[in-house]
Amino acid sequence: MHMMALNLGEKIRMLREEKELNQTELGKILNMTQRKLSYIECGKYEPSIQDIKAFCECFQVSADYLIGIKKGLRYPDR
Repeated sequence: MHMMALNLGEKIRMLREEKELNQTELGKILNMTQRKLSYIECGKYEPSIQDIKAFCECFQVSADYLIGIKKGLRYPDR
C-alpha cells in the first residue's frame, strides 16, 4: 500500500502534535495567531517564507522537508 505524501499543513500539524502543543501554544511560540495557524494547517492560507523559516527553527526540520522537495537536488556552486 502506497501512502500519499503529506502536504505542508499536514506536516506542520503532525510536528505540532509530536511536541504536544495546541495551536494557541504554538502560535504564542511563533508570534502567530491561532487562526492563522489553523488556516495554514488546513491549507486555506499559504505561509510566508518567514513563517516557513520559523516552523523550521521551531521543529528543527529543513524547509525542503516542509515544502516537499525531494532528495537528490543539485545546488549551485558557491
